[in-house]
Amino acid sequence: MDLMKNVKICKALSDPTRLEIVTMINGTEKCACRLLEHFDITQPTLSHHMKQLTNCGLVDVRKEGKWSYYSINTDVLTEFKDFVNSLESNMNDTCIEC
Repeated sequence: MDLMKNVKICKALSDPTRLEIVTMINGTEKCACRLLEHFDITQPTLSHHMKQLTNCGLVDVRKEGKWSYYSINTDVLTEFKDFVNSLESNMNDTCIEC
């Protein structure tokens, strides 16, 4: 996964509402109407949040008639988790010049 894709995912997840949405749809698929029931936001605001999550690739959308169903893109999530796991800090590494 390239750097800019990780940046977009981090930006998308930096919003508390979007992070909660990702938590809600983890392992399942939810209709936009069910998400709206949970939050005190308008439909256009939900659409904005979902656009951020789908644009970064973390969330997939499936249209059925006038309804939109959202789920986690597990391939992208796995790649992002691998990136985060690669950020381990090794406190034993010291700078020779210091």
